[in-house]
Amino acid sequence: MKKLNSSEFRQMFLDFFAEHGHMVMQSASLIPKDDPTLLWINSGVATMKKYFDGSVVPKNRRITSSQKSIRTNDIENVGKTARHQTLFEMLGNFSVGDYFKEEAIPWAWEFLTSPDWLDLDKDKLYVTVYPKDTEAHRIWHEVVGLPESHIVQLEDNFWDIGEGPCGPDSEIFYDRGQENNDVPEDDPENYPGGENARYLEIWNIVFSEFNHLPDGSYVEQPHKNIDTGMGLERVLSILQDAPTNFETDLFLPIIHATEEMSAGKKYGANKADDTSFKIIADHIRAISFAIGDGALPGNTGRGYVLRRLLRRAALNGRKLGIAGAFLYKLVPVVGDIMKSHYPEVSDQAEFISKVIKNEEDRFGVTLEAGLTLLDDLIDKAEKSEDKTISGKDAFKMFDTYGFPYELTVEAAEDKGLKVDKDGFDAEMEAQKERARKARGNLQSMGSQDETLMKIKDKSVFEYGVYEEESQLVDIIVDDKLVDKADGEKATLIFDKTPFYAERGGQVADHGDIYDQEGNLVARVVDVQHAPNDQNLHFVDVILPLVKGQTYKLKIDRARREGLRHSHSATHLLHAALRQVLGEHTHQAGSVVEPDYLRFDFTSLDPITPRELKNVEKIVNEKIWESIQVKTTETDPETGKKMGALALFDGKYIDKVRVVQMDDFSIEFCGGTHCDNTSQIGVFKIISEQAIGAGVRRIEAVTSKLAYEYLAGRSDILDQIQAQVKATKAEDIQSKIASLQEELRSAEKQNAAYKAQINASKAGKIFDQVKTVGDLTVIATIADVKGMNDLREIADQWKSEGKSDVLILGAKSEDKANMLISLGQKALDKGLKAGDLIKSVAAIFGGGGGGRPNMAQAGGKKPEGLQDAIDAAVSQLD
Repeated sequence: MKKLNSSEFRQMFLDFFAEHGHMVMQSASLIPKDDPTLLWINSGVATMKKYFDGSVVPKNRRITSSQKSIRTNDIENVGKTARHQTLFEMLGNFSVGDYFKEEAIPWAWEFLTSPDWLDLDKDKLYVTVYPKDTEAHRIWHEVVGLPESHIVQLEDNFWDIGEGPCGPDSEIFYDRGQENNDVPEDDPENYPGGENARYLEIWNIVFSEFNHLPDGSYVEQPHKNIDTGMGLERVLSILQDAPTNFETDLFLPIIHATEEMSAGKKYGANKADDTSFKIIADHIRAISFAIGDGALPGNTGRGYVLRRLLRRAALNGRKLGIAGAFLYKLVPVVGDIMKSHYPEVSDQAEFISKVIKNEEDRFGVTLEAGLTLLDDLIDKAEKSEDKTISGKDAFKMFDTYGFPYELTVEAAEDKGLKVDKDGFDAEMEAQKERARKARGNLQSMGSQDETLMKIKDKSVFEYGVYEEESQLVDIIVDDKLVDKADGEKATLIFDKTPFYAERGGQVADHGDIYDQEGNLVARVVDVQHAPNDQNLHFVDVILPLVKGQTYKLKIDRARREGLRHSHSATHLLHAALRQVLGEHTHQAGSVVEPDYLRFDFTSLDPITPRELKNVEKIVNEKIWESIQVKTTETDPETGKKMGALALFDGKYIDKVRVVQMDDFSIEFCGGTHCDNTSQIGVFKIISEQAIGAGVRRIEAVTSKLAYEYLAGRSDILDQIQAQVKATKAEDIQSKIASLQEELRSAEKQNAAYKAQINASKAGKIFDQVKTVGDLTVIATIADVKGMNDLREIADQWKSEGKSDVLILGAKSEDKANMLISLGQKALDKGLKAGDLIKSVAAIFGGGGGGRPNMAQAGGKKPEGLQDAIDAAVSQLD
C-alpha cells in the first residue's frame, strides 16, 4: 500500500483518469451556478447536471475531478463519528454517454490495487452489487477476478432520487479488521454495507442507465452514463493508517493549532475534548472555503448555515477554555494544507479571516444573551414538577442562539435536570419538513432532451458582424426536427450567425431574417445555447422557412450597440468596485441590457455615499480616457498570466476570450464589447441596495438612457428652484436651509402655545380630585388630542404631586387613549399601573401595558372610554 499525503493522493487519482482519456475538471465553487435546487454543491455529480440532463454536451465525454462539497444534513454527528464531515472532497470519474460498466469497474480495480497506483491489499476489498445487475456481478467476478465471497448482493444498491436518471450501483469497501469494529463479529450488521466500523465504504460507481418518469415507470436512457464518487478523506485514512479521518494530514495541523490556543487541552486525552477539537477542525474548513467562494454569514439560506457552523465551532472553543475570537487565526492553517489544489483560501486569507472575526465578535455579544436565557430556562425547569427543560425551549436555544442541543443538556445535567429530547427531535423534524417542502424535489437532474442532444451540425457565432448570409441547417417545431417551418413559432440553427446567444448575464440579440428576394420571413425574439453549443434562434415565423436554404440574418444594430456599451461599463464598474472596496469584492451576478445594467457583488458592509460617488467617478473617468478595448482569444493559462479575472464557468475549455481595458480591467468574457470606452458616453448609478446577507446590487444606465435620466433629474431641480424661489440652482440649498429654520422656529412656537394650552387644561383637571378609599384620585376624559398630550399632562401631575392616582383618557372620532400613573402611596398598596390598564383596555377595544408606576393603552372604541375609566377607579378601593 502506498504511503501518500493528501496532495499526492488527490493528484494520483486525477493523473490515473487523465491517462485514460479523461479531461480534468477543476473544482467548481461551493455555491451552485444557475441551479436553484441546491443550497451547496454537495457532490461531484452536482456539477455535472448540465451534462447528464443533456442541456450541455461536454467537449470530452470523459471527465474527472476532485470536487469540494458541503453537506450539513447531519451536522450533529460531526466530531462524534469517525467519518462525518461538513466539508469533504469527492473524487470522481464520469462518462457522459461514452464508456460503461466494462471500463468503469476494471479501472476502479486497477487504480485501487495496481502497484503503480494505490496498491491496496486485494484481500481487504469487497464490493456490493444490485441483485438484478448480473452484468456488474459478472465483470467483478470474471473480468476483475474478485472471489464470490467478496461480492455481496444488496437490494439497496440502486441509485434513484424519484425522477430523472437512475440505475444500479456498485460500492467498494475496505476491510479495516475486526479489531477496528464497533460491533461483535457475529453481529447481523457485520458485513460490507452493514452498520459497522469494520467495512469502510470508499467508492461508489453508479450505472445511470434508466430514466425514472413521473408516472413511476423506468425507461432506458438514450445515453448511458457513469457517475462515481470516492471520498478522499476516507481513503486517505487508510493510506495514512489513521483511525479516523481526523488523524490525517487534512485535519491534524488544524487540531494542533487549536491545542496551542486552548487552556492546556491535548487531543487524544479525553473523548469530550476530542469531539470539540474535531468539530472546530471540520467547521473551520467548511467556513473558510465557503467564504472564499463568496458566501457570507447571515440569517437565511447559505448564510444561516455558515453562521450555525461558526457558532457551533466557537462554543466548542469555549469548552476547550479558549476565550474570545480564535477561529479566524486558523484560516492560514487551512489555506496552507489545501493550497496545492485549492489556492483560493490562502489567496483570500486576509478577507476570510476578517469575515470570521467580525462574526465571532458579534456572536460574543449574542452568547451572553443566550447564556442568560439558558439560566432562565434552568430556573423555570427547577420550579417545574418534572424538572425538565421543554423540547421547544431547547430547540429555540439551538435554532435562534446557535446553542447545540448537547450544550443545553450538559447545563441541565449540572443542575440535576433533564431535557425533553423527544420534544426537541419533534421540533427538529418539523423544521426539516418545512425545509423539504420549500426545496421540493431539489435533487432531480431532469430528463435528457434527445432532440437537441443529437443535433451535431456546426454553428459558428461571429463577433463584430451585424448581418450575414447563412444556411439554415436545422428546424425544430414542437420539439421535433422538421424540414419546413410554416407555423407561428420555430427554433432555428444556422451554419453561422451574427446573433449573440444569452450568456454571462448579457441578454440575447434580436433582429430579422430575410429570404434571397429580400422578404422578411421571421423575427428573432430570443437566442439560447443548444447542448452542443449551437446558437438556437427562437423566431416568430412570418413566411415559410425551408431547411437547406440560405437566408440573410440581420441583428437589431441599435440593441447590439447598447449591449456593447453596457457590457463594457459592467467591466469598468467591477474594476472600480474592487479598487474602492478591496480586491475581496467578487461579482455575484449581472444582467446586461441595452443602456441598462445590474451588477451584484459581495460586500460585508454598506457602501457609503462617498464610496459610491467615487466608484461612479472612476468609471466615468475611464470612459473619458477613451481607452481602447482589446479582445484576445487565447488559452486559459495564458489568459491568467495576462492577469485576467476568471469568472467563466468552463475552466477546462481550450479557448477563452480576454477583454482588456489597459491594466484597469482584464477579464475572461465571451460577451460583446465596444471598441473604445468613449463609446459608452455616460455612466450613471441609479440605485444601490442590499439584496441578501453580504450581497449588494448596483443598477446603472449608460449612453442615451443615462442622458435621459440626468435630464429628468435636471427638470426636477428646475421645479424645486422655482418652488423655493431661488435665483439660481446654486442657491437652492441655502434657500431650503432658510425655510427649514423658519419651520423649526414655527414648530417651537407652536409647541410653546400647545404647552400653555395643556397647562391650562391640566389646571382644570387637577381641580377634580376625589377620594377613593385612602387614595386621592384624578380620573377624567381630558379635552386633548392624543397620547402625547396625555403624557405631557402626566409629567406636570408628577412634578406637582396633585394626587396619588391619575387616570386620564382622550378620544377622537375613531380612537381612544388611556394613561394611568401611580404615586408612591398607591405603589406601596401593591397597585400596578400595567395591571390596571390591561384589565380595562378591552372595554374601549384596545390593549396596552407598561411599568408599575405608568402605563398606557390605545383602542378603537372611544365610546367605551368612560366605562373603562370607571372600571379602573373601582379597582383602587
